[in-house]
Amino acid sequence: MPRKGRLKIFLGYAPGVGKTYQMLDEGEELRRKGMDVVIGYFEPHGRKDTIAKTEGMEFIPRRNVEYRGAILEEMDLAGILRRKSQVCLVDELAHTNVPGSEQAKRWEDVQMLLDAGINVLTSLNVQHLESLNDQIWQMTGVRVRETLPDWVVDQADEIVVVDVTPRALRHRLERGVVYSHDKAEKALENFFTEQNLCALRGVAMRYVAHEIEEKLLVEEAHKSATESSAHADHEAALRKERLLICIDERPSAAAMLIRRGRRVADYLRADCIAVYVSPDAGLAHLSQDERDAVEKHLGFGRNLRIDTNVIEGRDVAVTLVQFARAHQATQILMGRSASNGGKRRRGGSTLQRVVRLAQDIEITIVAERRR
Repeated sequence: MPRKGRLKIFLGYAPGVGKTYQMLDEGEELRRKGMDVVIGYFEPHGRKDTIAKTEGMEFIPRRNVEYRGAILEEMDLAGILRRKSQVCLVDELAHTNVPGSEQAKRWEDVQMLLDAGINVLTSLNVQHLESLNDQIWQMTGVRVRETLPDWVVDQADEIVVVDVTPRALRHRLERGVVYSHDKAEKALENFFTEQNLCALRGVAMRYVAHEIEEKLLVEEAHKSATESSAHADHEAALRKERLLICIDERPSAAAMLIRRGRRVADYLRADCIAVYVSPDAGLAHLSQDERDAVEKHLGFGRNLRIDTNVIEGRDVAVTLVQFARAHQATQILMGRSASNGGKRRRGGSTLQRVVRLAQDIEITIVAERRR
């Protein structure tokens, strides 16, 4: 089995900060040092200075894909694997592949390159991180559709923050460096306002600072690790934070809750479990649309590396708290509508009963925010 390739991510807070340029610059530097480097996918966006950086570098030709009568171009994963260079440059990590492709997302293609022992340099904007999706929407009013799980970035061997001031980035747009003048004009009035850019820049800086802190803590733990007794291991397991997310069939609320739970779990370095409480075996009580929604939410949770469960019980509050205790959960996340909706049993709403039954467990209610 080949050694796993190394992943280096050039992370920015918005299009046009220079991620692709920096990635190409590093690729050229590695090539000058004698390494075998190819460009697996490059999106020029008509930027002349960026296009000039590719001069003399080897491209793996894109593959043509027919979709709804149109011919589209995608990265040729099979071609890159056959070529098997030491280093491959892959632009736009969060890209969604054309339906019918072997993998749905480009980051999944990159995983295959890494598994084949190929080192990958890639570019990404912070707004494409799944856990930040709701926060970005609240700040900018833009719901980013192309996202990737945070664990993809967590596994990176190196993250390079590519940064310019918001004012400098807006000046680039005004000069037509990032987009054509007509497109840039609209962008400056919408997504690229100075307020939005400052907020996004802050999010990127905080995210990377947290990633650095996490890596330092892991390294420190490895250095100081000693053999532990079974008792010490048991005590550590009891102290560990465990987060339980209670989801329902409402699309936007469940997705937001899962993202929030994943984010909180990452910051607490906690285990994370998502559950749906069903009053009968399976999901028979739901309509087909509701059943599809729940299965989609559970799949979304698994994609974020959250353990997912469907548990059976006619009394949601009792079933949820029993499950929480059995799994030593220290915190339960519930959506406001889910906690108050449905049939009210004697003794109050589901939320009120969960709070009474689980007085030693922290209960967090997440309201579904509307912009």
